[in-house]
Amino acid sequence: MRDKFQAIATQHETILEKDNKIFNIVGYIRIFALVMIILLGIFMFSMSFPLAVVIALIIAIVAFAVLWIFHSKLHNKIHFHQGIVTVCTRQLARISGEWVNFKNTGAELADTSHPYARDLDIVGAKSLFQFINTTHTWHGRKAFAKDLLAPSYSTAEIEKRQTAVEELSQAIEFTSEMQYYLSQVGTNAHDETLIESLSKSVQFIQGFPKRLLTYMPVLTILLLAAGIVFQISPLWLAGAALVAVQMLTWGVRWHKTAAYLGLMGNLPYKLGKYAAAINAINSADFKCEKLKNIQTQLTEASEAVNELEKIAGKIDVRHNVLIYFAVNALLLWDFHCAFMLENWKRKYAADAHKWFDAIAEFESLQSFSNLPNICTNMCLPQMAQKEKIINAENLGHPLLPNESRITNNVKFDNDIFIISGSNMSGKTTFMRTVGINLILARAGSFVCAGTMACTPFDIMTSMRISDDLNEGISTFYAELKRIKAIIDAVRGNANMFFLIDEIFKGTNSVDRLAGAEAVISQLEALNAVGMISTHDLELCNLASKVTRIKNFSFSEHYQNNNIHFSYKIKQGQSQTTNAKFLMQMVGITSV
Repeated sequence: MRDKFQAIATQHETILEKDNKIFNIVGYIRIFALVMIILLGIFMFSMSFPLAVVIALIIAIVAFAVLWIFHSKLHNKIHFHQGIVTVCTRQLARISGEWVNFKNTGAELADTSHPYARDLDIVGAKSLFQFINTTHTWHGRKAFAKDLLAPSYSTAEIEKRQTAVEELSQAIEFTSEMQYYLSQVGTNAHDETLIESLSKSVQFIQGFPKRLLTYMPVLTILLLAAGIVFQISPLWLAGAALVAVQMLTWGVRWHKTAAYLGLMGNLPYKLGKYAAAINAINSADFKCEKLKNIQTQLTEASEAVNELEKIAGKIDVRHNVLIYFAVNALLLWDFHCAFMLENWKRKYAADAHKWFDAIAEFESLQSFSNLPNICTNMCLPQMAQKEKIINAENLGHPLLPNESRITNNVKFDNDIFIISGSNMSGKTTFMRTVGINLILARAGSFVCAGTMACTPFDIMTSMRISDDLNEGISTFYAELKRIKAIIDAVRGNANMFFLIDEIFKGTNSVDRLAGAEAVISQLEALNAVGMISTHDLELCNLASKVTRIKNFSFSEHYQNNNIHFSYKIKQGQSQTTNAKFLMQMVGITSV
């Protein structure tokens, strides 16, 4: 897919070059039009409003306005093409391996107490989250994190999600545009309270005062226009008097309007940024049920957000002091914006929560749809009808580079695998490969395999165990607590799949073997399923006593005094060791 993303980026770069040239030319014409407005304005006042000059000024103002609108649209178009290039560049970075430099790692989303997040590299540096996350909104990021860290979908829902993810994976240009549109929203901690802000019903001014403030600017403009065009001084002076009244009204009520718009002013601006994304989703010709349901939830949102975007544009005038002062003096602009916002909330606010949920779900599905476009050897797994199985061909780790990824076949049926092997032979990576693909399958995503059928397992791991100096906990005791948690989880959940790496590595060999045998025996008695890696070959003897326990191993071979690993799993216990050889490689000689 590298060529596809590069082609899209090149196409938009070509358009960018042309539009930038036009943008610069229009900018110069705008400056010329502004100069003409200033000169004509001076002539008009110095020559007592001659009709010809007034008409010329109006034409210049209209021309300037048209140029401003065109220039603004061109600016938005340029920004869009730049955004698509950025999206494609990030996708190319994912393919090349430069994704490890992405700043958004999701490290804060789960701590060491999570059942598997830290051990399986789901969040944090060099994680699955960092690799495929394309969410750009607070709600989307939250939904994607939940799908990675706490998926709880039924088999039927998983299959619906798979169909949606597959459809999105084939619509590269559409998803690239969606990433750009949603990137304009951005992730902000204040978005957590966005729905709450929408639900608040705060009245501003009601009754006769509201009607008076609504229609007074109309009368003011009519009087001023008539006085200037027909050169009738009393009309012009009456209009000027109303301007003074409006300025006084605005000044007296400024604190209230500032507080009202300050409380909710950012709301339409923020929601307005969703408009392009919502319109794009509603305009798409989706085939699958899941994506059509998202469209249905966003049907009303399109109209509502488009209206709110218009309000946002009007509220944004506050950032330009001169224009802000002028429009309030002539039009009571703050009151106008407050009334529009109040009417919008009365009409739409009650249903707003479902819009955010729909967009969040779309963003999460879109993130998973990335995988087949940036990672080779991907498929949609079949959710097995039989309990506690994993059947996979060419199962690989999605975070490893495409060109160097080693895959393995896995046939697992209500078993406990004891995986032995020498140092660096691939035991831990294999277990993480199984774990991360089970997480992807559980979320309704693609997995890194040629084919795969599996039970939608819940997962708990004990792999990266460390001591805790603050609590005075040793590595061994920390591992004991983790494994006890696994046993308790298995008791309460027959669908639990465990992964235990280098069991009890923090204690002596005698206690390690005895403890490991006790743990495996208890897990087997509970009908638990999972995988345990070990260096203790004696532990492999349990396979001869219990049918459900099976031995698998990784090994190495030596050639020209060099060690070589195949990283291929084999049935049976390990027959090789390499500790002495590795010690010699680093310059430590054995006695």
